[in-house]
Amino acid sequence: MLSSPCSQSGHRDCLRRPEQAASVQVRSSRRRRPSVSEMKERGGSRAAVDERYAQWKSLIPVLYDWFANHNLVWPSLSCRWGPQFEKATYKNRQRLYLSEQASASASIYYFISTDGSVPNTLVIANCEVVKPRVAAAEHISQFNEEARSPFVKKYKTIVHPGEVNRIRELPQNSKIIATHTDSPDVLVWDVEAQPNRHAVLGASESRPDLILTGHQENAEFALAMCPAEPYVLSGGKDKFVVLWSIQDHISALGDSSSSPGASGSKQSGKIANEKESPKVDPRGIFHGHDSTVEDVQFCPSSAQEFCSVGDDACLILWDARTGTDPAVKVEKAHSGDVHCVDWNPLDVNYILTGSADNSVRMWDRRNLGSGGAGSPIHKFEGHKAAVLCVQACQDNILLFCTLYADMVASYDVFGYLFAIILVSDCSGHLTEHLFLEVLQKMVGKKKNSNVPAGLFFQHAGHRDKIVDFHWNSSDPWTIVSVSDDGESTGGGGTLQIWRMSDLIYRPEDEVLTELENFKAHLASCAPRN
Repeated sequence: MLSSPCSQSGHRDCLRRPEQAASVQVRSSRRRRPSVSEMKERGGSRAAVDERYAQWKSLIPVLYDWFANHNLVWPSLSCRWGPQFEKATYKNRQRLYLSEQASASASIYYFISTDGSVPNTLVIANCEVVKPRVAAAEHISQFNEEARSPFVKKYKTIVHPGEVNRIRELPQNSKIIATHTDSPDVLVWDVEAQPNRHAVLGASESRPDLILTGHQENAEFALAMCPAEPYVLSGGKDKFVVLWSIQDHISALGDSSSSPGASGSKQSGKIANEKESPKVDPRGIFHGHDSTVEDVQFCPSSAQEFCSVGDDACLILWDARTGTDPAVKVEKAHSGDVHCVDWNPLDVNYILTGSADNSVRMWDRRNLGSGGAGSPIHKFEGHKAAVLCVQACQDNILLFCTLYADMVASYDVFGYLFAIILVSDCSGHLTEHLFLEVLQKMVGKKKNSNVPAGLFFQHAGHRDKIVDFHWNSSDPWTIVSVSDDGESTGGGGTLQIWRMSDLIYRPEDEVLTELENFKAHLASCAPRN
C-alpha cells in the first residue's frame, strides 16, 4: 500500500488524486513488500473495519428502507443523478452518471496490470430506483460485495479526455452535462447525441460538444451549473472564477446530427472524428482569491449572483452586475483551506461551507458586511478529518449532506434536520455509538451521551474513502455515494444507493405507534454492555 503523508492543506489532493502520490513515490509497477510492523498495523485496522462493517450490515433491515450495492472494476472520482425518464408502480428509472478512472497512473497506484492505454470513461447508466416501503428487508440485506447490482445497468460509455473529476448537469436541458478534468477547460457533453463507445485498449477519445475556455491553469474541481439560466461557473489553480453562457449553443447541442461525437464512423489520430469541438469564451473572469479556487456555487434565484471558496480560507460572494471584484469577501471563513460550498435552494440567505479544519459552517448573507464582517450562525464540529463536499437538500430548508469519507450521519440542530457524511478517520467508535443511539431511540432507552449533539443517522456502508455523493432531487431521501477502494482491496470502487428508513426522521409519536409491535425485536438487536 502506498503511503503519502497529507498536510492539512493537501488533504483533498491526496484523497481525490492518489495518482499524484503514485507518480512521485512509485518507480515501477511492482509492489513493495510491506514490513512486519506494517502488516500487523494493516491487519489490526482492517479487522476493526470488517467488524464494524459486519455490525452495520446486520442492521440494514432496521436502518434502511432501500439499499443497493454495486461493485466497480475501476476507481471512480464522481457520481451524479441524471433525469428520471420512466415511472412505474413499484420503481422508477433514472439516469446515473459515473466516472471510471483507468489511467496509467491509477493502474500503478492500484497495482492493476495495464500498459496505460485503457481509457478514462464517463459512464451513463440506467438505474432502477425502488419506491419507498416496497423493498423487502431480506432482499436489501442480502447482497454480494463483489457483484454488480441488478438495479444499475450501463447504458452508454463516453471515452473521456483525462479523468473525470467533476460532473454537473444543466437544469434547463437534462441531456447536457459538464465535466472537469486535469486541464484549464470545461468540457460540455450532449449525452444522448454522443455515440456509445467501447473502452478498449488504445480507444480514441470522444469529442466534447463544447469546450469552455478562459482559465490559464488547470481547473479540476470547482464546477457549477446555474438553475436560472444556462450558465456555467468554474474555479481553478489560476485563482480565477470564470463564468460562461452557453445559451447560443443550446439548439446545436440538442441536434444529434451536429454533435461532434455523433459522426464518429471515421477516426483520425487519437480523436474519434475530424471535426473540432466549438469553443466558448467566458462572459466574465472574476478576481479576488489569493490561492486555488476549490468550489463554486450559483445563487438558486439569480444567474448573476454566485459564491466561491478556496485554499486562501475565504468565502467570496460575487455579483456579475457590479463588475468582476468581490461583492462580499469573508476573510478567514475557516482556520484551514475551504474545500466546498453550497447555497440553500429554499432560502437563499443561507450558505454552507466545509473546510480542512474539520468543520462545516452555516452563514447568513444578511449578516455579512461589505468588508467581510460577520460570523457563521452555526458551526458543526466534531469531524475527524477535512470536509470535502457539502450539499443542501432541495426539499428541506435546512437539510444538507457533507462528504468526509466513509459514512453519513444526520443532525437535528435548532429543531431542523441536518445530514452529514463523515470521513474514514471517524469510522471507529462513532459508528457504534450511532447504531446504539438509533436503537435506543426506537426502544425508548436513554440517549448515549457520547454521540454528537443532534446526531440521528449515519451511513457506514463504505469500507474505504468516499469520494463523491449526490442527493436525488426526484426522490429526496435517496442518495448515491461512491468510494475509492484502492487501499482496502487494491483496486476498483463501490457504488451504493440508499434510503434511510422513514422511521428515523418521521415525528416521534407516529414512529413509536408503528414500532410498538416490533419493540421486542428491536430491543434484542441493540448492543449489550
